[in-house]
Parts: sequence; C-alpha cells; structure tokens
Amino acid sequence: MKRVIALLMENQPGALSRVVGLFSQRGYNIETLIVAPTNDPTLSRLTMTTIGDEKVVQQITKQLDKLIDVVTVCDLGESEFVERELMLVKLNKSSIAIDEIEKLQGKVVFEDNNIINLQFVGEPDKLDKLVDNLKTKEPLEIVRSGSLGISSNSKTLTI
Repeated sequence: MKRVIALLMENQPGALSRVVGLFSQRGYNIETLIVAPTNDPTLSRLTMTTIGDEKVVQQITKQLDKLIDVVTVCDLGESEFVERELMLVKLNKSSIAIDEIEKLQGKVVFEDNNIINLQFVGEPDKLDKLVDNLKTKEPLEIVRSGSLGISSNSKTLTI
C-alpha cells in the first residue's frame, strides 16, 4: 500500500542524503520525494511516498525519527489527509483544443504559435488517468512533482 510520510528536518548540507540513505540501507524504495523550505529558515519539510504495509511504515518512521537531522516525523496515512500533485504537460498547440483543456480541468501556463504548456493539479490517481487520456495527443513532455500532503485534523507538523 502507498503511504505518504512527511517530516521536518534541519536545513543543513547532507540531511537529505542521510534520509535517503536510510531508505537505501534498509532496502525500501522512495516513490516520490519533495523537499521545500518552511517559514523557519533552519528547517525543511520533506514529503515522500513509499510502498509498504503498516509494519514497514512504522519501522521506517521510527528509523527516520532516530536521525539527528530529523526534527519530527508524521505518517499522514494514520488519519485523514489531503494529497495533491502538480503535473505540467507540453504539447504541440495543434494537438489539443481549448475546450478539451477545459474539459480536462487544465490551465494554460504558456502558449506560443507552436507549443502549449498545461498545468494540472489533483490526486495522483486522477493524474495517472489523465496521462493515459493525453497519450493520444502525443505529449512532448510530462513533468510531475510527486505527492504533497497535509493532515485534515488538528495535528500539525511543526515544532
């Protein structure tokens, strides 16, 4: 089962390497990974998805919590949460009509005489289906951000 794990870590050189190294050493795979600054310049928020059952995810979160660079860890799957992903798609402008873009709930973020770049935001499963639908349009390039998540309760990932 796919799980979304979020953590706050020190914004220091090598911190990300140590987190990723933990996964590698234990034989776990990171499906998606996003690291971004927080409003505290000494901390970064890392959101990742991995595949594993409850026992595996508990082991991962316990090991992450032991890393010196990690301030706090949260398995977002323990309660209700919102998950979104950003996808950018580059197409030949002639391959898609504006009404199709609206029907797909896309947003035009760049357009010239030949190229059109579209933005889609949604749950990863929705974007997977969208990629399948767009194959007939022969996309020139597709870029996906990976999953972001935030809990839907009063629990926050802060210090």
